[in-house]
Amino acid sequence: MSITDQEKEVFKAIGVNDKDAIESVYKDNFSLIQHFVLYNNGSEDDARDIFQEAMIVLYEKSKLPDFVLTCQIKTYLYSVCRRLWLKKLQQNRRIESQVENFDQIVPVEDDLEEHEKLNKQYLIMRTAMGKIGEPCKSLIEAFYVHHKNMHEIADFFGYTNADNAKNQKYKCLVRLKKLFFAQYKNA
Repeated sequence: MSITDQEKEVFKAIGVNDKDAIESVYKDNFSLIQHFVLYNNGSEDDARDIFQEAMIVLYEKSKLPDFVLTCQIKTYLYSVCRRLWLKKLQQNRRIESQVENFDQIVPVEDDLEEHEKLNKQYLIMRTAMGKIGEPCKSLIEAFYVHHKNMHEIADFFGYTNADNAKNQKYKCLVRLKKLFFAQYKNA
């Protein structure tokens, strides 16, 4: 059940968005997940949704330099899908008995909780960015999304110099931080 060199290469390829590697993982693993979800009160759409979420978790993990995959990709995906599906069943109150145990289980609760926490924070940040207004929104996006330097930002926004642009960016970040944490406390 150890990970092969070929699987290590596929895992690395997923991290650089290699289309062939991602398609290969889909082809090799989706039917197993579909069978599991269908067998446990789900639909084909449920299976696709759960598998897609698991692929996102796998992709995010492949981008982390300190994460080491210690099992086969199939085993990791199965464990993530199983946890996601059981959680969904519990939320829908459709689970009444334990789903049968499978031999190849990897503990991924912490990964899923972290993924859900980051998703929640991302949505709150997106909402805060929508409320911050102009020119703050464009200035923050120019710096953090488009990776413009302060001289370019000063020219584009009409500031007299890079220091003034930097001060404005700081003020915008303070406003964004207030909006974010106000929503975060209410969530």
